[in-house]
Amino acid sequence: MAHAYTPGLKVTEQTTIQKVRRLPLLGDVLVKVGDMVNPDDVVAKTDLPGNPMSMNVAHDLACEPEDVPLHMLKKQGDKITKGEVIAKASSFFGLSKKELKAPIDGSVELISGVTGQVTLREPPIPVQIKAYIRGKVVEILPREGVIVETTAAFIQGIFGIGGEVQGQIKLIAKTPSDVLDASSLTPDCKGKIVVGGSLVTGAALKKAIEVGAVGLVAGGIVDADLIALLGYDIGVAITGHEDIPITVIVTEGFGQIKMADKTFNLFKNIDGEVASINGATQIRAGVMRPEIIVPEHKPVGRLAADTSSEGLIPGTPIRVIREPYFGVLAEVVDLPPELQVIETEAKVRILRCKLEDGRVVTVPRANVEIIEG
Repeated sequence: MAHAYTPGLKVTEQTTIQKVRRLPLLGDVLVKVGDMVNPDDVVAKTDLPGNPMSMNVAHDLACEPEDVPLHMLKKQGDKITKGEVIAKASSFFGLSKKELKAPIDGSVELISGVTGQVTLREPPIPVQIKAYIRGKVVEILPREGVIVETTAAFIQGIFGIGGEVQGQIKLIAKTPSDVLDASSLTPDCKGKIVVGGSLVTGAALKKAIEVGAVGLVAGGIVDADLIALLGYDIGVAITGHEDIPITVIVTEGFGQIKMADKTFNLFKNIDGEVASINGATQIRAGVMRPEIIVPEHKPVGRLAADTSSEGLIPGTPIRVIREPYFGVLAEVVDLPPELQVIETEAKVRILRCKLEDGRVVTVPRANVEIIEG
């Protein structure tokens, strides 16, 4: 039988997770192999160069560029304090004097006798990398970071915004079809990752921020509500760096879409446990999915078999990701090997799948994604 690559979202009650925690520049690693770390533990740190600022000293002192080094009271590498005099010059036999004061705290980076420019640089910006998940350090990346490993329950979403946060899972929805609205959010949601069913409303997003929830998870979200929260249309950029006080993850797509039963049942099993979540999403090359990780979760009952390595086979749970069945959950029934002509007149590989309402439909294989176990 012919195979085609089919992307999938992983939903599993137990898997091994490794997270690379890497600095943006070379720095210092603060842990060693074998150390057990918690999400907020700093595992590596470095300093980013401060912002530069250029001053036209030759112009400001009314002197020749080659004379600028002679008028500087500070040398390259010297520390400076905002308001401190760093250069001065006199003319007309000392009758006219000019002084230049530092506009920032920082240091003198470059003095040019060719251009007459002096470059100052603000103080270094400290950067710390935290472990993000509870687990064991299994590898050191010299001067760059570490790899942290844990065994965890793991759920991938289809889209998210907001960065890495930790909190206790609080499942509010009673069924995967429930709508998460503002009335569902109470003060005891503070510091929690709140989980709904088929939709999180715009009012619920605002209320969640008001009560101090750190995360929201639901099956779907309305695009207009997302734009209202952010103040702009997110487009196709990489998410995860938005300036918002909450991380939002949707597991199924845009609009009101029932959360997959498998995903909802796993949330039932991890309700009350502490999770690490990240809304970062990239849908282009180097695909990155939002995630919910619950380290050291003890599986409830028998785990489903992992079918991810088998690709598409009859019985594989899938989600349709194109119209007219967008967001609908289904199960593969048959995988005809022959190419077939679709409405666009293109010849593609197709599959037949059974939808939740019992209908058996034919869709291109490229229009589905596997729900991995």
